[in-house]
Amino acid sequence: MLPPEPDEDATVRPRAAIGSIVAFWAFYFAVATLRAALLDFDDQGDLLLRRLVVTTVCMAISWAMWRALRRVTRHGPARAVAIVALLSVPAALAYATVNQWIFTPTRPSAPAARSVQVGDNSGRPRRVGTVAAHADVAVNGYFFFAAWAALYLALAYAAQGRVAERRAARFAAAAQSAELRALRYQVNPHFLFNTLNSLSALVMTGKPDEAERMILNLSTFFRSSLAGDPATDAPLADEIELQRLYLAIETVRFPSRIRLVEDIADTVADALVPGLILQPLIENAVKHGVSQSRGLVTIAIRAWAQDDMLALSVTDDAPARPAPEPRPPQNTGIGLRNVADRLAARFGTQALCRAGPAPGGGFAVTILMPLVREG
Repeated sequence: MLPPEPDEDATVRPRAAIGSIVAFWAFYFAVATLRAALLDFDDQGDLLLRRLVVTTVCMAISWAMWRALRRVTRHGPARAVAIVALLSVPAALAYATVNQWIFTPTRPSAPAARSVQVGDNSGRPRRVGTVAAHADVAVNGYFFFAAWAALYLALAYAAQGRVAERRAARFAAAAQSAELRALRYQVNPHFLFNTLNSLSALVMTGKPDEAERMILNLSTFFRSSLAGDPATDAPLADEIELQRLYLAIETVRFPSRIRLVEDIADTVADALVPGLILQPLIENAVKHGVSQSRGLVTIAIRAWAQDDMLALSVTDDAPARPAPEPRPPQNTGIGLRNVADRLAARFGTQALCRAGPAPGGGFAVTILMPLVREG
């Protein structure tokens, strides 16, 4: 399981929560002030100050609600809504009490303030006491606080969604990295198996000097190839240098039968490629070209830019051989399948690998991948 990132938090950050409180009640303050101006209330300046006090108290009440709601979203939407509904009741009552206390001095005299006459459905006047007025303000306040809480829940669940997306991306990257490592590590054992067979043949045929030289080259090759991270890209120049080492090892096995030609365009000199991406192709050229021929075989490595893509090719001029199946059986080795799988794991559908007989004889493999440069 991946460890959580230090800043990974599925709750709303305090700055965002406080910002939502300030913005919500600032909007309320602006609307209430505009309404008072349009209705041309008396003592606009005094009302403005009293309204500012009430709005500040509402912000404080909402802040207290936020402190209580911070962990609510972890229990699911239904429970969160129920808790919001309950918390909004005391918040609304507190708002109504403060509102009445702040604005009472601006209302008519006490006898007139205790009750007012309004009409009912029968047309007869009825009296509504200050308790009913207090309840009316509380009901309005309930919906205010419930509306802010709904806004907060929306922010909280959006934060959870972003965290889930980041976590999914991290798991996908980890899975891709593991796949790249597994495919990369297939190359070295496969190559080692073939090299040890060659080394055994040299020893059995009484060629200790050639065997010693092969062991030294093999040591250098593995030291260089294992130094890098299999999940990261390597400079193209380093990749080609590794192939020189590999062919130096195979030259001990096939003296005077291997010639290497390199044609690397200056425009891709700083390109990056998946580590050891060329090695299975060079190995196939030796296994199916050099080992099956009696004369000199030229193996050519070419690299050039094709629009925003990097093109790599490995060709040999050995006698023509049938093209491999797109997905060869498992017991025929990794080779092209490994290269294709690694390209797919690294670049998806943006990369491709084509293989087949070369026009002038021999065999050719061409790779196209996004051009990634150092730095």
